[in-house]
Amino acid sequence: MRLCFASNNKHKLEEIRSVVGGKIDLISLADIKCYEELPETRNTLEGNSLQKAEYVLDHFHVPCFADDTGLEVEALNGAPGVYSARYAGEHRNSDDNIALLLQNLRNDTNRKAQFRTVITLVGLEKEPVYFEGVIRGEIITEKRGTSGFGYDPVFVPEGHTRTFAEMSMDEKNQLSHRAIAVRKLAKYLKSRTA
Repeated sequence: MRLCFASNNKHKLEEIRSVVGGKIDLISLADIKCYEELPETRNTLEGNSLQKAEYVLDHFHVPCFADDTGLEVEALNGAPGVYSARYAGEHRNSDDNIALLLQNLRNDTNRKAQFRTVITLVGLEKEPVYFEGVIRGEIITEKRGTSGFGYDPVFVPEGHTRTFAEMSMDEKNQLSHRAIAVRKLAKYLKSRTA
C-alpha cells in the first residue's frame, strides 16, 4: 500500500514509519513533488486536516493522510485551538504565542488544557477516516525546557512534573497527542494489510 503523509517534516515521517511498519510505502509531499503550501482555511482541526488531505488526493491522485493539532485551554473556552500556530499573529512565532497565552491566563487559577491532534485519511474508503489523539495537562506560569516546539515549554501532561520541552523526544512520543492518533492510524492500516 502506497500512502502519502501530507508533511515534509522528516521527524514526523520517521516517527510514523516506525509505528506503521514495513507493509506500507509511506511517502512525503517532496516524494510526490508537492512543494506548495497546503490550504488550512477551515475553523476546526478536523476541517483543516481534511482540507490538506483532499488537496493532495485531488492534485496528486495518491491516497493521503494529514494532521492538524491545537492546544485547547479550558479557561479560554478552548482557545487557541485551531488557531494555535498563529495565536499571536500570522507570523507564527512560538515565543509570541506563549507570551500571549501566559498573558491571557495571568489572573486565572484554572490552568487545565489539552493538546488534540486529528489525522484524516482519504483515498482508501469512500468517506474520510478520522483518528484523534488527546493528552490532557496544564499550562504552567513560565517556560521550562529546551526540547520540542510550539507550546511544549509551558505544557505539563497529567501525571507528570516536567513539561514536554523538558522531556526527550522519545519520552514525548510515548505519550503525546500525535503519537496516540498515529497509533490509531497504524492499527487501522495494519488491519487493512493483514
